[in-house]
Amino acid sequence: MNIRLSAAAAAVAAAFPFVVSTPAWADAEGETVVVTATRTARTMSDTLASVSVVTREDIEAMQARSSLDLLRGLPGMSIGNNGGLGKNTSIFLRGTESDHVLVLIDGIKVGSATSGATAIQDIPVEQIERIEVVRGPRSGLYGSEAIGGVIQIFTRRGGGPLTPSFSAGFGSDRTWRLAAGLSGGGEQTWFNVSASGLETDGFNACSGKPFPGGAGCFTTEPDRDGYRNVSGSARAGLRLPGGGELDFNWLRTDSDNEFDGTTQNEGESRQEVFGGRLKVSPLAAWDVSLSAGLSRDHSDNFKDGVFASRFESDRETLSLQNDFQLAADHGVTLGYDWQKDKVSSTTPFPVRSRDNEGLFIQYLGEVGAQTWQISGRADDNEQFGVHRTGSVAWGYEFNRELNVFASYGTAFKAPTFNELYFPFFGNPDLEPETARNIEVGLSGEAGWGRWSTSVYRMRVEDLIAFDAALGLPNNIDSALITGLEGTLGTQLLGWDVNASVTLLDPENRASGANRGNVLPRRAEQSARIDIDRGFGSLRVGASLLAAGRRYDDVANTRRLGGYGTLDLRAEYAFHRDWRVQARVENVFDKDYETASFFNQQGRGAFVTVRYEPKR
Repeated sequence: MNIRLSAAAAAVAAAFPFVVSTPAWADAEGETVVVTATRTARTMSDTLASVSVVTREDIEAMQARSSLDLLRGLPGMSIGNNGGLGKNTSIFLRGTESDHVLVLIDGIKVGSATSGATAIQDIPVEQIERIEVVRGPRSGLYGSEAIGGVIQIFTRRGGGPLTPSFSAGFGSDRTWRLAAGLSGGGEQTWFNVSASGLETDGFNACSGKPFPGGAGCFTTEPDRDGYRNVSGSARAGLRLPGGGELDFNWLRTDSDNEFDGTTQNEGESRQEVFGGRLKVSPLAAWDVSLSAGLSRDHSDNFKDGVFASRFESDRETLSLQNDFQLAADHGVTLGYDWQKDKVSSTTPFPVRSRDNEGLFIQYLGEVGAQTWQISGRADDNEQFGVHRTGSVAWGYEFNRELNVFASYGTAFKAPTFNELYFPFFGNPDLEPETARNIEVGLSGEAGWGRWSTSVYRMRVEDLIAFDAALGLPNNIDSALITGLEGTLGTQLLGWDVNASVTLLDPENRASGANRGNVLPRRAEQSARIDIDRGFGSLRVGASLLAAGRRYDDVANTRRLGGYGTLDLRAEYAFHRDWRVQARVENVFDKDYETASFFNQQGRGAFVTVRYEPKR
């Protein structure tokens, strides 16, 4: 099967008269609107999916220093970090593999085609407007990688009167951060440009053991492992005559990272995303979106200052989406995605590019108190042929205080270039990994607050793992992941309280000695509680993060103990537009690891002065 869409069809769609169609983050009643769960603007209660949203207000209130600060403790989220700010980080969403989560920036698919991972630790918080995390399979809308879920990061949009912003901070480990931005626009335009820089001396990232009998980073280098990041972003939009809309976005981050290793101990990397979108309405009941993007993941690696290797991964994407409103409560989405991955490296890959085309359809409908979401997709991969996925979800609203939903979905992930072709490691005969998931959820909202809970069971087949018989990776593993998630938001004695909890059973179902073991680096229990309260110009808060035990290897012989950390924060507005913020991390100086032999931040303090005029 070969899925094709002519450029002429896109040109015809773009030639119709323009009508305004602008997404918003809240509906007329103030309910949060998300776009990632359905690729269309829907309120959270109408998405029939488990969704978390982190807003710009949350980012500033939490005084987050990295994007990982925003994700830690969210339902279903386990994070493995190799030694602090900027160090290699793995995200295990709902117990799936670290390359089973799809990451988007302003709708553009990002990540490395070689490793399959996204360097999310390099994305600066100062450039982020909001984050949407959708848990559960979404291949029926997005294709490969969306097994555990989708994380979409939106950069700052701007708009309104011309407004400058500035922040400066300093803290432990000789860490400093500067950021500045300018936003504005008129009735027909909006823009935001910003830049930021961060540098830290860091701490000793790894307490490894050298050969023979090595472990961790397989070396002993008891020095500080620093990190530097310089980034910039720009976003601009224009409303065209007749109501059409154009939107452009750009984000670039350059980093220099020191770490411990036997063959490499420093890396210089660049993450860059370009995107553009045209959204029009040829008819009152027909919206058309045409978008294109390019994401780059480039890195140069060194050993004691001597060049060692280079990996460059480029991803080009094109998407055409048609949204049809069939009736007041019924809509259909038809779309086409094209993607090309290209690899350039000092490592010889026999295949350096591949294409993927996808066609998808989605139905969204309401019948009385019932809501339906049905999607299906066919992906035609140049290497693996056609793969079909889909999902069906049903919801019932008893009243505002109780909603229920149930869903079933399938997903897949194509093997990475490293898994296929890396010298003496890759296996070109690998097939895609697949998954099936069933989920039931409840949620509600009352005068005292809001709550949600869901339980799910996912089976992942053809997992890629090392096959001793071949001496290469092979599709030999499987996993059965059962989980329960819950969230609660309320006010108690004047304090805003937000809490989440995850109970996870990520079971290895492969045949052999490891069957029944816990999948590595996934915490079986985790929870987060945030409390905040304002006292006039003063605002104070705290975050408690707890995680249960995990194992660092498939044999479950290297146990990593559970831990709990407490962060405290305070903010004082000494002028309408000026604030000073202070944060103490890991107040009790807890010593813990999320990856064996890799150290985590001890007690640290950070102070920030922030200027941002109130609108």
